[in-house]
Amino acid sequence: MCTGIRFSDGSGNLYLARNLDWTSGYGERVVLTPTRFAIKSPFGAVPEIRHAVMGMGIVEEDTPLYFDCGNDAGLAVAGLNFPGYAQYAPQPSDGATNVAAYEFPLWVASQFTTVDEVEAALADVVIVDKPINEKYPSSLLHWIIGDAQRAIVVEYTADGMHVFDDDVDVLANQPGFTWHHENLRNYLNASPEYPEKVVLNRADLVPFGSGSLMRGIPGDYYSPSRFVRAAYVHAHYPDKTTEKENVSRAFHTLQQVAMVEGSAAMESGEFEKTIYTGLFSSRTKTYYWNTYDDPSVQSAAMDDYAADGAELVVV
Repeated sequence: MCTGIRFSDGSGNLYLARNLDWTSGYGERVVLTPTRFAIKSPFGAVPEIRHAVMGMGIVEEDTPLYFDCGNDAGLAVAGLNFPGYAQYAPQPSDGATNVAAYEFPLWVASQFTTVDEVEAALADVVIVDKPINEKYPSSLLHWIIGDAQRAIVVEYTADGMHVFDDDVDVLANQPGFTWHHENLRNYLNASPEYPEKVVLNRADLVPFGSGSLMRGIPGDYYSPSRFVRAAYVHAHYPDKTTEKENVSRAFHTLQQVAMVEGSAAMESGEFEKTIYTGLFSSRTKTYYWNTYDDPSVQSAAMDDYAADGAELVVV
């Protein structure tokens, strides 16, 4: 399971962050795809790398498989688990832009500069169930895509492509985005304010302390609960100015929905945990991350590597 958020620093810079929750990692690393890298795209959706891309993923058959990533133009994307709802086309479609499911994040980040551009292009896109090989079948995902102005959610289901304006800048897992968005109306009473005392007969009742108007915000790891909790914390977090403050904002927000091993078992009996938290900042073109076993935040800046090179860089 996973949770993602998007925000801006108010000066035209994007921050897109996510938790990846699962029972174990995949050997993921930070990967830079430079602009002269010769990409192999099964249906030609990615003819070239127009924008350098950096994010977390794995490399298979000399192809970057990104879990989340951002580009040198300030656009970023993250894929979140969506089983039971995601359903890709079994075959490519004539006349369409056919994007293999595994290359969707790379297609977004390597080809476009804004969410508006992506949204316009999605009108002609078919996402195809084309695994890179038998070792890695297509992951059933939906995606949050953001720039400094806004975010959208992309879901590809049995009845085709769906694109939603993500006006709360949050995404979790199943069910679909529209359900999560509607569910927020159950929490209109939640507030960060300090309540006034209540007079009950002759008694003056005062709160024990701060946070009393947050009562009702769910604290479990269930996907609908994480969406609500992330939306609440994200919406009320004060705007920050510096890079350091905004990196801190992203990691503190996602800590509120991070999963602790031993608390939530999957059907298999294995326990989920937050494998890593990742953040792409367009302000410095830097990818930040920490892991379950090492909470210290690490970083890799695109400008420290050959973003115009011809070879993948694995940090």
